[in-house]
Amino acid sequence: MSEPGAKRPDDSNPVEAARDIADVPAVELINTVAVHLLSASAVKCGLADDPEHQMDLDEARKLITALAGLVTAAAPEIGDHHARPLRDGLRSLQLAFREASEFPDAPGAGPGEKFTGSVI
Repeated sequence: MSEPGAKRPDDSNPVEAARDIADVPAVELINTVAVHLLSASAVKCGLADDPEHQMDLDEARKLITALAGLVTAAAPEIGDHHARPLRDGLRSLQLAFREASEFPDAPGAGPGEKFTGSVI
């Protein structure tokens, strides 16, 4: 992103923020967004420190579906080298969601499965 020691852009200034984001390759942005979705989904599936208070399967479903759409759409653009670990993480989350669900969805009807196919 920026050179070491370079002045950080003022995030409150849209022109500087846009200039900084313009220097970031698309694959890096896609991976960053995907990792944020992966992390948030894991927390909402109850895979974090405090599952009793953090688990929210309704929110997890939304996040996993968004992640599946992003990974599926971006895979041809970012290449298998970048897409494979994202697909693996997505599949793990889909399985964790199924395991955490009191009443699991039918095969192919789980979060993101309209993009990925059934994960069973």
